[in-house]
Amino acid sequence: MGQIKVTRCEIEGLMVIEPKVHRDERGYFVETYNERDLEEEGFFKKFVQDNQSMSSGGVLRGLHYQKQFPQGKLVRVLFGKVFDVAVDIRPGSETYGKWFGVELSEENMKQFYIPEGFAHGFYVMSEKAVFAYKCTDFYHPNDEGGILYSDPDIGIKWPFNEGDEVILSEKDKLWPGLYGKK
Repeated sequence: MGQIKVTRCEIEGLMVIEPKVHRDERGYFVETYNERDLEEEGFFKKFVQDNQSMSSGGVLRGLHYQKQFPQGKLVRVLFGKVFDVAVDIRPGSETYGKWFGVELSEENMKQFYIPEGFAHGFYVMSEKAVFAYKCTDFYHPNDEGGILYSDPDIGIKWPFNEGDEVILSEKDKLWPGLYGKK
């Protein structure tokens, strides 16, 4: 029996993965990735690149995707807490434009798998967060696309209030909405 619990989300392809954490008075041990356990769950993906970022509280990164070289991502938080979001942008999908979000933290150790064909972003809910992700394809800087995080056609319910400072990159401020509106 594997060391993970997999919850398939209401949008096909999205999965929340909870690894078994072994805790004692010294701390903890956890397998953060086990190909065999995932294959037992019907997950057969090859990862080719690992990435890590550190962000301050209030930072929102996204919503990003690659156009011609889409990436599946297995994401997790090493330090801090984020609200992680995936938006279905698969042409012809019954859930096109729908979103799903999950809180990922160093405490809950949940992981989130976002397959190819989704836009992805996260908001840092703690003072800072260290975010790690495995990718199914390499990053191609000239292939990047994005969607404005606040697009009303998507309606993501981010965990901040209107008027709260949200820190965005210049690029993330300029993405159009899902249907091309600014």
